[in-house]
Amino acid sequence: MIDLERLRSLEERLEPWNLDRSPDGLRLLGYGEISAVFALGDDDSVAYKRMPLFSSAAQARDYASSYARYTTLLREAGLELPEDETALVEVKGRPVVLYLAQRRLPSRRFVHTLVREGDAAGCRELIGAVCERIARVFAFNAARRPELELAIDGQLSNWALLEDSRLFFVDTSTPLFRLAGREQLDPELLLASAPGFLRGLLRVAFLEEVMERYYRPRQVYLDLVANLHKEGRPDLVPAALDVVNGHLPGERPLTVAEVRRYYAGDRRIWSAFLAARRLDRWITTRLARRRYEFVLPGTIRR
Repeated sequence: MIDLERLRSLEERLEPWNLDRSPDGLRLLGYGEISAVFALGDDDSVAYKRMPLFSSAAQARDYASSYARYTTLLREAGLELPEDETALVEVKGRPVVLYLAQRRLPSRRFVHTLVREGDAAGCRELIGAVCERIARVFAFNAARRPELELAIDGQLSNWALLEDSRLFFVDTSTPLFRLAGREQLDPELLLASAPGFLRGLLRVAFLEEVMERYYRPRQVYLDLVANLHKEGRPDLVPAALDVVNGHLPGERPLTVAEVRRYYAGDRRIWSAFLAARRLDRWITTRLARRRYEFVLPGTIRR
């Protein structure tokens, strides 16, 4: 699946802060908080996630090992994942880059796209299918805890429903899981893409909460339903709440007002964070005259 020589050639020529000068054949597909997703040349079969987070090859290999363990466990929990591979690319004087390659799924079949265009009944059924898969993970946790516990980011854009009715989970690049209650991911890696002037504040005020939210069913479902605002379908929120609250027995039900508040607060936080990252990119490239290793999105609709 991975063409290592092609990736190495790409990395040597890549200018992440200015894709207008990036190598021909690179096609950007999307953005994560710590990665960019792209295709190479005319190959539509593979999506590559670029993660320039690591100070050493050993650190990158440890991350790749955790990634492999995480994907194996997600499959054990009952999720279907695309075929995947990993590769390390080292260029002298730069961070070690880990590439995660997944079999590329049709963009028109991602759940957030289907929800934008679907009717109410079909969208409710689709959200129900996603919630059922998320519930599998939390049932797996209940059976394995405290020995093992998996986190999951269940937002709509992390799922793809193929025409043969197979529902795939694709957001596996952040391997959050606990063994005997101990988090296996070095939390400092999640701060690697943050501006240096914000890392202390983020470490103290937000990091633990951000990592913890993906282990909490109520928080995962809340984030999923709030996605409907982002995708322009707030009309679907009441029906979605009927579905997700059925997966939260014994917990306080989620409400329309709570979803609205959560979405508004999340939008403010991520908009401010992206603005800070753009400032950091400007300082790094224009004032400090150094490389900026992350690809930032343009205007994001939230």
